[in-house]
Amino acid sequence: MNKVLLIFLAVSGLAWTVAGAARAAEMSGAEARKILADNPAGTKALSKKDLSGIDLSGVAFKGADLFGANFEGANLTGADLSATNLDRANLMRADLSAANLSGASMFATLIEGARFAGTDFSSARMVVVFDRMDLSGADFSGASLCGASLVHADLGPAEFGRDSGSSEPKYWPTKLVKADLTNANLCEANLAEADLREARLAGVDITKANVYGADFRGCAMSEAWSRHLERSDAILVD
Repeated sequence: MNKVLLIFLAVSGLAWTVAGAARAAEMSGAEARKILADNPAGTKALSKKDLSGIDLSGVAFKGADLFGANFEGANLTGADLSATNLDRANLMRADLSAANLSGASMFATLIEGARFAGTDFSSARMVVVFDRMDLSGADFSGASLCGASLVHADLGPAEFGRDSGSSEPKYWPTKLVKADLTNANLCEANLAEADLREARLAGVDITKANVYGADFRGCAMSEAWSRHLERSDAILVD
């Protein structure tokens, strides 16, 4: 009897897995676009859906509830994810370069291997691990990064082309203006030329971080911090 039950469970499990794979394969970029077009802002129609590996570049998800959605390996370049709920979503190995995540909620969001170059995180609320990630040129202005881990993260300037007839590349700095970095870990992070004006830095660990040319004007800091940053050629006053 036990053997029969085990076989039944095994077959049932296989059938469920195959059905799940089929459902995932059917969720194309075109279908996701249609769902968003047919539903109002704040829709939960894509919550916990499997959108892995598909092309969603430039898609307008604005205000959608994407709780627990699986975007692993998806192309989200230039997508509008502003004011979305991405709590517990899977963004592993997804490309979110130049995407708009302003005002998004990202608690316990999986982001390992994701690309965020030039991404707009302004006013977003995040409890995520950015260790060793390329965040060059991203905009974290006004974002909440309390307790975030950015160990070895690249927050340096991003190249965005060249002027006509010039061989010199143009760069935009990573923006952390008025960001809340309370108790964040920036150990060995690259903050070269980053804009941190008026950021909240209480309890921040910047051990061995590269702060060359970073702008800390308007930040409250201890005298020890000021001396350390001055030695690192950071900008502290006008």
